[in-house]
Amino acid sequence: MSLNKVYSDQEVETKLKAELPHWFLESGWIRRKYKTSGWKATLMVVNTIGHLAEAAWHHPDLAVSYAFVIVKLCTHDAKGITDKDFELAAKIESVINWQPKKEVQVDGAKSALVGTPNDDVRFKYIKYD
Repeated sequence: MSLNKVYSDQEVETKLKAELPHWFLESGWIRRKYKTSGWKATLMVVNTIGHLAEAAWHHPDLAVSYAFVIVKLCTHDAKGITDKDFELAAKIESVINWQPKKEVQVDGAKSALVGTPNDDVRFKYIKYD
């Protein structure tokens, strides 16, 4: 399969439903809104997405506000949604939604990393789905 294969809208919808259920197709882009607890967290999300996009050499459009970041992906040179978009979306999804306290090690033990304390407003970060 060519990496620049452009998926039909129906193929995109099917793939999103199966692999990226929080993403949706809108006006030729796959899109996801990440809710945060405020400006500091929003900037961390933007910088994380920026790092992943630059490393992948595939750059999304971002809409940034106080308590959310909207990510939109489309492969411009292919004029549609390709595997590049799905792969970067999956990487963004896995990194932004990573919660160490929910991670289980190979031996069945829980992670030593505890994650941010969401019960204290001073430390809230991502509003996980």
